[in-house]
Amino acid sequence: MSIYFWFQFALLIAFLFISAPRGGMFLGLFSGISLIVIMFGPKPWLGLPPGKPPVDVILTIIAVVAAGSTLQASGGLDCMLQIAEKILRKRPKVVTFLAPLCTFTLTILCGTGHTVYTLLPIIYDVAIKTGIRPERPMAASSIAAQMGVICSPVSVACVSMVALIAGHPMANGTEVGLVELCSLTIPAGLIGLLVMATYSNFRGKDLDKDPQFQALIADPEAKRYVYGDSMTLLGKKLPSRQWTAMWIFLAVVLVVALLGAFSELRPMVGKKPLSMTLVIQMFMLCAGALICMITKTPPKSVGGTSVFRSGMVAVVCVFGVAWLSDTIFKAHLNELKEVLVEYVKLYPWAYAVVLLLVSKLVNSQAAAIAIVVPVAISIGTPTGVVVGCCSACYGYYIIPTYPSDLASIEFDRSGTTHIGKFVINHSFILPGLIGVITATICGYFMAIARGWI
Repeated sequence: MSIYFWFQFALLIAFLFISAPRGGMFLGLFSGISLIVIMFGPKPWLGLPPGKPPVDVILTIIAVVAAGSTLQASGGLDCMLQIAEKILRKRPKVVTFLAPLCTFTLTILCGTGHTVYTLLPIIYDVAIKTGIRPERPMAASSIAAQMGVICSPVSVACVSMVALIAGHPMANGTEVGLVELCSLTIPAGLIGLLVMATYSNFRGKDLDKDPQFQALIADPEAKRYVYGDSMTLLGKKLPSRQWTAMWIFLAVVLVVALLGAFSELRPMVGKKPLSMTLVIQMFMLCAGALICMITKTPPKSVGGTSVFRSGMVAVVCVFGVAWLSDTIFKAHLNELKEVLVEYVKLYPWAYAVVLLLVSKLVNSQAAAIAIVVPVAISIGTPTGVVVGCCSACYGYYIIPTYPSDLASIEFDRSGTTHIGKFVINHSFILPGLIGVITATICGYFMAIARGWI
């Protein structure tokens, strides 16, 4: 690797180190300064061409936040919380297992992990109002949502993997298709999820023993912000229009899930079904509109909700940080590929490590598979290893610049989900490593058991 890459990478870490402690909004705003330095600085040390802001991701966040904010303004969110509270009051720690399982399942059905934005504010409210450290379910849920991508038969990553290994049978002669691949990735992913959730269930200090959290809520205004409505919803009779809003929202989510699971239900755009990213965006906007019209929720009230405020901060944060990281890594992608490929030639098992690192560089599981898998097969890596270790295609939690992770930080008003003082010590690094490594190891041994390796 060139010295220029390491210099620019060090600048990225320095920029994050300076801006992260001040919060998500500043993290996004400060990226403007960082981008100016990176692009306008003297070549060859700087002067990089601009990367691409994640426009599709930003639009998806806006659409989902709009629907979630309307749900909150209508009172429908209270209905969900009342149901969840009834369950969690009996076994309050279950949210650390239940929340990531929900986001994992929704990703499998929809083919994208961006559906997690819908659930993050609900997960936070359930956790904080039952005395659970929000970092535990919030970080686990964000990781689980992305772990579900390679497990989804309708995701680009999963379909790409099947297409790339076509004509390359396993050690026992088996040709692996979509069903066979998912029959390996889903159980491996679930095992990784459960191990990660078990760790998350005990991580960090309990809120009543956390001096930083206690100092925060010592301020009455801060406490109101952290807890929102501190009154319990148990035993409270909610108006029928609030329940109507909740059912409208859930019905739309179900429709999105069905459209994700059955691509033939989507209109064709050229030779391909309509993108699930666009489906999520339009149906989330539709959900908000239906709630406003049917329940007569004033549209002006939507912008005043905590979900809307947190969501818009997340948009600014995602816009700046993702654009900055894309600018640096895209400029050095070819040399990064060359260096990493050499390791795969020497050590076939290093395929999983390379796949993990490349996915961080490109912030996409599908792109990582498209880059690494053809090279791995061409240099003789056993196809069974390629398939068995495919859960390693998710590594963009290593540096906390991915939208769902940044959104989790912003939706956690308690501040427990965070980026650490040294940037790398953030809330997602250990759950991510535990979940992905466990899923990868399980997938590898499942492939051996099936005779694929």
